[in-house]
Amino acid sequence: MTRGEVFLLLSVPCFAEVIWYRQPSVAKLRSSPGIWHVRKGDAVATIFTKIIDREIPADIVYEDDHALAFRDINPQAPVHVLIIPKQEIASLNEITAENQAVMAHLFSVVRQVAAQLELTGGYRTVINCGADGGQTVDHIHIHLLGGRELSWPPG
Repeated sequence: MTRGEVFLLLSVPCFAEVIWYRQPSVAKLRSSPGIWHVRKGDAVATIFTKIIDREIPADIVYEDDHALAFRDINPQAPVHVLIIPKQEIASLNEITAENQAVMAHLFSVVRQVAAQLELTGGYRTVINCGADGGQTVDHIHIHLLGGRELSWPPG
């Protein structure tokens, strides 16, 4: 590396990538175990924000003005899609009266994507919250899993 370059490894169970940054203002930030973000000046971008901004490619299956749905790169079922709001909401603990309509919209998107992907036999939705709940990206997201019979308990 040369001076001014910052090497950043994003290590998240469902995403792993190595990125080279040439701007001195970019540095890595680890907010909690297993959760890495990219700091650009005063802003912090999660890997999902980078997907929304098209800085990282994704297999997008649905998009509108408020939500984005894309296939998980580490699928846990034949169909494993992540549905995220374009508005940055860190977790379920960050839901407020101001953003509850966005969350309602996400569940409408779940129904649309499930129909689009022909999950006629049923499906499961999962939202992890916090480190102990398995949340690895500080951007709320709904896992849509289907395409086979899903067992219980899940984990």
